[in-house]
Amino acid sequence: MEVVIAPGSRIAVTGATGYVGTRLVPRLAAAGYRVRCLVRSPRKLVDRPWYADPAIEVVEANLDNEATLIEQLRGCDVAYFLVHSMQAGKQFAEQDRQLAATFAAACAAAGVKRIIYLGGLGESGERLSEHLASRREVEQVLMAGTVPVTTFRAAMIIGSGSASFEILRYLAERLPVMIAPRWVSTESQPISIRNVLHYLITAIDTPETTGRLLQIGGADVVRYDELLQIMAAARGLRKRIIISVPVLTPFLSALWIHLVTPIGARVARPLAEGLRNRVVVDDDAAARLMPQELLGVKESIRIALDAEARSDIESSWSAAGPIAGDPDWAGGHVFQDSRDTLIDAPPAIVFEVLMRLGGKQGWFRYNQLWKLRGLMDRLVGGPGTRRGRRDPDRLSWGEAVDFWRVVELQPQQRLTLRAEMRVPGVAVLDFALTPATADALATRLVQTARFRPLGLYGLLYWYLVLPFHKPVFDGLIDGIRSAALAIKKEKET
Repeated sequence: MEVVIAPGSRIAVTGATGYVGTRLVPRLAAAGYRVRCLVRSPRKLVDRPWYADPAIEVVEANLDNEATLIEQLRGCDVAYFLVHSMQAGKQFAEQDRQLAATFAAACAAAGVKRIIYLGGLGESGERLSEHLASRREVEQVLMAGTVPVTTFRAAMIIGSGSASFEILRYLAERLPVMIAPRWVSTESQPISIRNVLHYLITAIDTPETTGRLLQIGGADVVRYDELLQIMAAARGLRKRIIISVPVLTPFLSALWIHLVTPIGARVARPLAEGLRNRVVVDDDAAARLMPQELLGVKESIRIALDAEARSDIESSWSAAGPIAGDPDWAGGHVFQDSRDTLIDAPPAIVFEVLMRLGGKQGWFRYNQLWKLRGLMDRLVGGPGTRRGRRDPDRLSWGEAVDFWRVVELQPQQRLTLRAEMRVPGVAVLDFALTPATADALATRLVQTARFRPLGLYGLLYWYLVLPFHKPVFDGLIDGIRSAALAIKKEKET
């Protein structure tokens, strides 16, 4: 049965802090809908330019709790389910099934008229990867409920900041010669994030999509080795030499991707497994019901690269998922390394410098030591420094900064980074700012590294890295002071 949704209806969006959801929300509001974002960590969205939009409401939600979810969905005509685990393993698949079942039941109880779900395109049958098979199970769970579901199955999404795009770009940039698994000859039909968002939004006022399973892809069907060559050409690089071998398992492929790209092995494995499946649209119902100009691979890559060049990346794969907060330091010994300095510049300028730490700018002095630490972390399965940062000038709560994660951010007062590198314990790097004069024209900056060791290895780790603290942390705080004074001088001239 086709369901008609009135203009200006309230729309619920789960996964609004994820790669697709973050871009979908403001576009729904621009289309005239009222949007309710159901998110686990509302603080992730505070710095988004659309956060204060009166048409957008951000609600802290727990998708495990059906009772509260019913109340949060009440009054919504459409609900997007954009939640899934970007990890491998039966545990994550079972978790996704349970969340989908709870969501479907809550939507029915709350009077939601339609559910819209974004899944993955791929061949059916026993050869389907574990990750894509989990997406299909979520489809089935949602459709087993009483609320009509519109399911989109998408191929690889090309857009600045997407995990697939980052893998593609780094492989093309870093490996002029690559030994690749057989999946490089698999056909795919990549789709631009722009086209994905058009389908997701247009489906609301296209009643014919109610209860339909719709396949979506871009204008071109290409093999993955062709994709790599197109990316290399877009970056102005020579043609890559690609040697296909049959011996690279998904596990080895994931480790290979982990070492060469910013994507960690746990995220890379389900992506690598999915690459063995042919992902090509064989039903053009979506294109017929919701016509638009489908972008080709070259144009999609160009748009994504242009956005990166402008530092205009709306969302990134690295910001998705649960975020561990500033740890509770109660119990156990905590090592601390603290430094402070007086800076002849107001807190606003000093904080501006802190907002630029990491990424391409680096960590001021002794950047080679930071890079070496990142390389060592990468070799043992950590994120290293290749994740960089989404924006060179701004940080938001929950965002990745090299091998750190922002866990506290108070403008002109505090920035706290929690280490996500592989360490035998818990480590944070904290920056606290206070006005040093009554007129707040000078700032006292306190830089503190804290580490709570885990067992004997944690103690050994602390004492092994201790000799590097003085040059690295002295260089960091001195670099922050020098950069703040340079900005102040520039603004005064």
